[in-house]
Amino acid sequence: MRARIAGVASHLPERTLTSAEVEARIAAESDGYRPYPTIVQRMTGIVTRHVMADDEQASDLAVAAARRVLADGGHGPDRLDLLIFASASQDLVEPATAHIVAAKLGASCPVFDVKNACNGFLNGLQLADALIRTGQHERVLVCTGESPSRAIRWKVADRARFVEAFAGYTLSDGGAAMLVEAAPDGGIFYRDFTAVSAAWDVGTLPGGGSMHPRDPEFGYFSGDGRRLKDVFLAAGPELFLTALEKTGLAWDDFAFIGVHQVTMPYLEVLRSVLGIPADRLVVTLPEHGNLASASLPLQLDIALRTGRCGPGDLVAFIGLAGGVSLGVLLAEL
Repeated sequence: MRARIAGVASHLPERTLTSAEVEARIAAESDGYRPYPTIVQRMTGIVTRHVMADDEQASDLAVAAARRVLADGGHGPDRLDLLIFASASQDLVEPATAHIVAAKLGASCPVFDVKNACNGFLNGLQLADALIRTGQHERVLVCTGESPSRAIRWKVADRARFVEAFAGYTLSDGGAAMLVEAAPDGGIFYRDFTAVSAAWDVGTLPGGGSMHPRDPEFGYFSGDGRRLKDVFLAAGPELFLTALEKTGLAWDDFAFIGVHQVTMPYLEVLRSVLGIPADRLVVTLPEHGNLASASLPLQLDIALRTGRCGPGDLVAFIGLAGGVSLGVLLAEL
């Protein structure tokens, strides 16, 4: 059997925060430090990002998207064989957030979490594909709820600390869900992943683990965007171009190509290096920010709703994540 993407849905909180408002909040909460005006938007291309309500959790964002994709497919939660919560965020350290999602959704199937920074959702799809092809499950819900707004450093002492915290100012809250079902043909037909784990410290959220279990100072995003970009460019092109060589395909054969979007300048560099036609992309970054693992399913959701792709079309997912990890997955809808 093949694993076919039967549906996708996304959920974005109504509240938004502009890049100008981000800069204003940093200035208001910092002791004398004020970012250069418009620097966040100029460096990232992000105009707005989404912020969840104070009483919302990562699981709520996943549940909202899951309810929509199940309703679109005419399924109840009782029809699920497996639920995978694949996110960089979580409600609690324990138990797996997938349990909380299932409880809110009313599902009684087996569940587990997958965590791999912004590639979590892509790895969730990889697992769903493997479990369906080996006959262990027939209908899998892969979902995510990203809540990075809870880990942004607003009070910065100087420019060095601002630069260290800058990755957090690109991030956005959101949820997504994808229904993957067994099918006799079509579906996911290629997947490949790699990692440059020696660069794990390029981007981190250090708090909550055994290194820093309780110190609130480590509860904020920290990263080196320039170094992360260099690692991606050094390791990435071969993985993605090999996918084309092994399948005998070209980027023009795909109706939609989803690329994880961090900043607009880097998206353009990657697109140019890989030779991806601009009209195959769905650019979500300016209006929605960096949605971490929810970025790729959001792009596909938009592509389907706007008629950019449909049943029988080929689609590609290009994943980039801290850690550092990279992944590519190709499918026929």
